[in-house]
Amino acid sequence: QVQLVESGGGLVQAGGSLRLSCAASGSIFSINAMGWYRQAPGKQREWVAGITSGGSTNYADSVKGRFTISRDNAKNTVYLQMNSLKPEDTAVYYCNRWPPRDYWGQGTQVTVSS
Repeated sequence: QVQLVESGGGLVQAGGSLRLSCAASGSIFSINAMGWYRQAPGKQREWVAGITSGGSTNYADSVKGRFTISRDNAKNTVYLQMNSLKPEDTAVYYCNRWPPRDYWGQGTQVTVSS
């Protein structure tokens, strides 16, 4: 039984910052590569960032240079620091394995106003 609980979303003005958290339980977190994904209204869910068990990271071109993914294996938690937010970043953000498995949490809403 894998549980993924995202938190930290909210409403922010363009140019602002948010830090998202994803708490995982029911799995051996430390051996899994993890990722952040997002889904905007009317669009498909897309990959945003990924981090391997060893801490290597990669990012979608749309967020590269603005977002930073990190993890704390002792806390079974993965983070997404989002800076210089744009209205185009508005979406529900989800965490999952990287590549993702077919289970998803509730997500956390990020809304960036212009």
